[in-house]
Amino acid sequence: MKVKRIVANVETADPAAVAKFYGDVLGLDLLMDHGWIVTYGTGGTMPLQVSFASEGGSGTPVPGLSVEVDDVEAAYQAALKGGYAIEYGPADEPWGVRRFFVRDPAGTLVNILMHA
Repeated sequence: MKVKRIVANVETADPAAVAKFYGDVLGLDLLMDHGWIVTYGTGGTMPLQVSFASEGGSGTPVPGLSVEVDDVEAAYQAALKGGYAIEYGPADEPWGVRRFFVRDPAGTLVNILMHA
């Protein structure tokens, strides 16, 4: 048996509002839309990872999702432009990432990062 994909499912009363966040801020493509569930991502292969944490690092809470991007400043500016609540950062962390935390419309704390 081999795991082929892990998908985070975030509960929300308004899937369209949350989907807009991931499309506008992170530039993800709409992969599936059944109205009650929308899935955003990329058409290519993404690494499979799942993390378990007691804290988010640097004294932060554990984020519900971590999303690696190639330009954290562009994502940060898109989040600000969209009026989304920035909860931490941007910060250069001692383990070699630059990141910020933002709340999506469902209230999920999202860690958006890039490796320095």
